[in-house]
Amino acid sequence: MQDSAIAKRGLGLLGCGKMGSAMLEGWLARGLPKGSVWVTDPNPGDWLTAQGVHLNEGLPEAPAVVLIAVKPQMMGDALPSLKTLGNGSTVFLSVAAGIPIATFERLLGARTPVIRAMPNTPAAVGRGITAIIGNAFVSESELEAGEALLSAVGEVVRLEEESQMDAVTGVSGSGPAYVFHMIECLAAAGEAEGLPPELALQLARATVAGAGALAMGGEAPGTLRRNVTSPNGTTQAGLEVLMDAGKGLPPLIRATVRAAAARSRELAGD
Repeated sequence: MQDSAIAKRGLGLLGCGKMGSAMLEGWLARGLPKGSVWVTDPNPGDWLTAQGVHLNEGLPEAPAVVLIAVKPQMMGDALPSLKTLGNGSTVFLSVAAGIPIATFERLLGARTPVIRAMPNTPAAVGRGITAIIGNAFVSESELEAGEALLSAVGEVVRLEEESQMDAVTGVSGSGPAYVFHMIECLAAAGEAEGLPPELALQLARATVAGAGALAMGGEAPGTLRRNVTSPNGTTQAGLEVLMDAGKGLPPLIRATVRAAAARSRELAGD
């Protein structure tokens, strides 16, 4: 399945909330013909209505890809209507959190090509990272096409087995919320040291965003940390607290990711 197959047979997008909209915007910006996209969304906003795609018209007979971006709790209502496309040449690409491949195989047909993906919220600004894995009925070219679609909103990595998706959820899926809370905590700490609230928040936001940009430059995080740390200086004094092996950030982050991954496993079993 190449881009030409998508342009010819069509691409279905089931659900166009924040994630679906971000992906659609990326595809159209990369030149995917508007007439090749069919969007199904019960409450389309003004932006979606203005894009010129097929909106709530029903899907083509055999689209190349159907991307499922509805909320997990809506999956039971949404999938049965797509069963006629199962066990065929249509690839189902799901970005619904916590829904295992086996669920799609059960609802759509045991031989249905399914790619499961876990993006994260920075996809909304084109800076996401998505982990993917396909079942046995997805070809290499189909997996590459799925990667190309998802790369419209950031980086894409492949997993070796689906069980790794729980750890991905704990690290990158839920991770942005951890970073946002770190900004809150850093700002609150600045306030406690005498800074006005607005200034403390501005400093915290810019510091985390700038450090993230530096981290994407390729140097190891440990090297970057050491470059900022002068012997017996202010940064070292702060890091001695933060890096404490017993009560600092390392055990806290391990426990945080472990809890999120465990909950991901529980949700998949519900």
